[in-house]
Amino acid sequence: MLKSCQYCHSIHDTKYDCPKKPKKSRSEDKTTDADRFRWSSVWQKKRKQIRESRDMHMCQVCIRELYNTSIKYNYTDIQVHHVIGLQEGEEGWDRRLDNSNLISLCPYHHGMAEHGEISKQELFEIINEQENKW
Repeated sequence: MLKSCQYCHSIHDTKYDCPKKPKKSRSEDKTTDADRFRWSSVWQKKRKQIRESRDMHMCQVCIRELYNTSIKYNYTDIQVHHVIGLQEGEEGWDRRLDNSNLISLCPYHHGMAEHGEISKQELFEIINEQENKW
């Protein structure tokens, strides 16, 4: 059976392996434990819990008007950040679902936290403040 090829735009037999079709590299085939965790339903539920129940869908740095905040009540594209990252050894992996290691941040402040521009100590203080509210 013949079919139009999406890679070279010619007509081939369906069993023909088009040389223009991109090949997966070995590195793309390898998924890490961190990748599998991020795709897990356990993480999806925990992330939702932190974002909705504790942090009320708001960036916890913006609401405190820290680090060049432009919108105090920022609820756009909120992400949940691991203060101690998954790749930071056994401690990071063991604390991957701890409320005391998770904080809701906007993309701007998430990037700052990832690059160490917001100290872990300050993030832990904000988390502690949030945990003690409820």
